[in-house]
Amino acid sequence: SESNHLLEALDELLTIAREANIPAEIYHLKASGKPNWHRLDKVIEKVEQAQSLGLKITADMYTYPAGATGLDAAMPPWVQEGGHKEWVRRLKDPEIRKRVAEEMRTPTDEWSNNFLNAGPDKMLLVGFKSDSLKHLTGKYLSEVAAMRGTSPAETAMDLVIEDDSRVGTIYFTQSEENIKKKVALPWVSFCSDEASVAPEGVFLKRNPHPRAYGTFARLLGKYVRDEGIISLEEAIRRLTSFPAENLSIKKRGWLKPGYFADVVVFDPETIQDHATFAEPHQYATGMRHVFINGVQVLKDGEHTGAKPGRVVRGPGWSGWR
Repeated sequence: SESNHLLEALDELLTIAREANIPAEIYHLKASGKPNWHRLDKVIEKVEQAQSLGLKITADMYTYPAGATGLDAAMPPWVQEGGHKEWVRRLKDPEIRKRVAEEMRTPTDEWSNNFLNAGPDKMLLVGFKSDSLKHLTGKYLSEVAAMRGTSPAETAMDLVIEDDSRVGTIYFTQSEENIKKKVALPWVSFCSDEASVAPEGVFLKRNPHPRAYGTFARLLGKYVRDEGIISLEEAIRRLTSFPAENLSIKKRGWLKPGYFADVVVFDPETIQDHATFAEPHQYATGMRHVFINGVQVLKDGEHTGAKPGRVVRGPGWSGWR
């Protein structure tokens, strides 16, 4: 849980790490929903206490106060049991719809209710597969509900049925203050939590979370250069060697003889993210040169066409099954 049961979930992770004598990663560190924002301080306290006792506990984060998933995160788990087809079938039943709508609007500790954690006015619809619904991309659930004259809960259920999908949704559930607190923690690395995309072709059929294009530039520009929350050197450590060590990835994360030559050259004075929730398909600027496995893939800010990347596997890899 990232919301009402955040502390209980953390206790479970710490218990497993202690009893199994293994490292543990909080993936991703967040306190979701305004009623839970204050819990982050207790999470930090518990983690650092565990670290002082010898446990290797780390975490990761992305640099935005919103997360991306689907409308399934706004509905109770029981209505989704059996898979997508069963979920849609149940949502067409009037009696079941009444129960689902009531549970969506009712505070509970039984499941993480993003319908309440964010609220319809902070649920941005970004992923439709049906062409007839794509005009709703970039609108909040509350807006679509007003357009249709139906309640937000009813609208959410209708959209799942009409699109025959979970409908990609961005939930604004975190506080900027907490983002800054997490950035300052030396045991937190940075991630995008997004697939690689490009502003062309099939990728333009959906609006991804802006972190797909901007999370690392946002760290270096906003939180390092502009706000000075951490030093540039510390940011680089937590983008490179720190996660490589956590994942036990050999010969990456450092500029050392014998290591794979993965090198990024950027201008710390101009590095900036430009992707927004309304217009996410925008590259960051300030990146000058990028080398992957010793081959240059970005030269003076332009892609060279080279594709030297390879799958990176950690020690847990045991082959295809």
